[in-house]
Amino acid sequence: MKLFKQLLLLLLSLILLFLLYVVLSIGYATATDFQPEERITLETVNPVTTSPISDSTFSFLIWNIGYGGLGAKSSFFFDKGGMLTSGGKMVCPPDAYVQEYMQQQDQFLQSQTADFYLLQEVDLSSKRSCYINQLERFAAFWPDYERTFAVNYNVAHVPVPVLEPFNTIGKTHSGLATYSRYHAAETTRLQLPGAFDWPTRIFQLDRCIGLHRYDLENGKDLVVLNIHNSAYDKGGFLKRQQMEYFQDVVLEEYEKGNYVIAGGDWNQCPPNFQFDKFMPGDTKGFIQYNIAPDFLPTDWTWAFDASVPTNRKVPTVYKKGESFITLIDFFVVSPNIEVREVRGIDLDFQASDHQPVYLEVELE
Repeated sequence: MKLFKQLLLLLLSLILLFLLYVVLSIGYATATDFQPEERITLETVNPVTTSPISDSTFSFLIWNIGYGGLGAKSSFFFDKGGMLTSGGKMVCPPDAYVQEYMQQQDQFLQSQTADFYLLQEVDLSSKRSCYINQLERFAAFWPDYERTFAVNYNVAHVPVPVLEPFNTIGKTHSGLATYSRYHAAETTRLQLPGAFDWPTRIFQLDRCIGLHRYDLENGKDLVVLNIHNSAYDKGGFLKRQQMEYFQDVVLEEYEKGNYVIAGGDWNQCPPNFQFDKFMPGDTKGFIQYNIAPDFLPTDWTWAFDASVPTNRKVPTVYKKGESFITLIDFFVVSPNIEVREVRGIDLDFQASDHQPVYLEVELE
């Protein structure tokens, strides 16, 4: 009887200790919650002197690098699970995987030539990526480019999976990195509307747009937008709010006579694109929503390479022909811009769960 009471007391103590951990985690995250204003001027690092711009052709490369942790050997518990347990999937990849993926990303990025690099899920200091400052690491490849960083994930400690306190996502500091060969007259972080309910929202991303404005010799502006919409958004409720905001921004800029180019990870397919095109009917239970065909006037161009998938789902390690793949990374350009080339770059998802897309345009 005495032993039973001792075991019961021990069990109750452990339960109370766990509840205290949960309460303190939520309380601390609430108190330190990142709550950015709608518009924040971004710091331009290593500013260049190329303004106004006389060029009329420009090249872009977009890539969600998956924080250097979601290459072919990785899975991610949240892609087919919940917040409570990892279910045997990876929460944070082993350090050796991060080093391997980042070396592959280094090699690829150094081999590319573009006027603008728009990258998503770039970490400054996060447990999941060995606390590597990826923004500065990549900057070394383009010493003559200026750069900005728009934070969209800044949490001191993400305590999920909740039932595995020694196997959590932990500290995250991540966002959108933009590198440019030209000098931006304006660099602004635009906070996108919509949020998950509390307490989930305090551990989720604060989605945003990185807006960069470049003065042209013809008196107009080139407006470049780096975007990353919400994921794990059941029903697409948050994305609809974000896209309405985005729509207002780009239409207003175009109505002023400016040139507008937006690219990134939209977490949705372009208009009229069949989400299971690469694996018809074999969706593995996944679904990807489309941007509505009438979201923008018909003279706007959605620029993507329909022959190359840009995203693979990560409930398991990558298995070619088995892992579900789709296309959610692309560009949209205003009617006064001609698309000269758009090309998906097939890296077989070895370094990230996303693949890069290259775009070349000419201003009319």
